[in-house]
Amino acid sequence: MHNQNTLPETGFMRLPEILKIFPVSKSTWWAGVKEGRYPKPVKLGPKITAWRVEDIRELIASKQD
Repeated sequence: MHNQNTLPETGFMRLPEILKIFPVSKSTWWAGVKEGRYPKPVKLGPKITAWRVEDIRELIASKQD
C-alpha cells in the first residue's frame, strides 16, 4: 500500500488513482462503497465522480492498524 505522503494534502482523487493504491477491481471498489467499507464519492459534475483525499487518507490509516 502506498504511503500517505504521496497523496496531495487536499483535493479529490478519481477512481483510477485510488485503484493504484488499493489494487482491487472497479466492481469490488463500488461494492465496498455500497457496503460502507470504502468512502462515499462526491459528484463533481454530471459525469465526474471523485473521492476526497482526506477520506482516502483515513481509509489508508485504518488499513494500517
